[in-house]
Amino acid sequence: MRAGDTLPPLEIPVTRTLIVAGAIASRDYQDVHHDAELARQKGSPDIFMNILTTNGLVGRYITDHFGPAAVLRKVVIRLGAPNHPGDTLVLTGTVEEVDGDTATVRVVGANGLGSHVTGTVTVTVPSGGAG
Repeated sequence: MRAGDTLPPLEIPVTRTLIVAGAIASRDYQDVHHDAELARQKGSPDIFMNILTTNGLVGRYITDHFGPAAVLRKVVIRLGAPNHPGDTLVLTGTVEEVDGDTATVRVVGANGLGSHVTGTVTVTVPSGGAG
């Protein structure tokens, strides 16, 4: 792993089931994450993904690339355009810096509306790990 390395993109279909399951798994029972009619009443065209689901998908993206021994040390993300059912989230990443077995990876996740998530992940990959 070297600064400047790029990770292959990961395409994730944004389904109604993914949005609702992520909200339930993170105990986020806000109606905008599971009730389309109430979401519309609040100004959204449909339900949308919560930040904890996005955070989990970013973590999955990093560990899928660096392997099961990878340890996420720090995840800092910022949300942008919402993820609605029927869209596709495409995650991409670039290694910004490497210090021994620890790397900082810039992650961007885009959908049909634009940038859904941006941020950095600090990951430690023990010797012999993937990447």
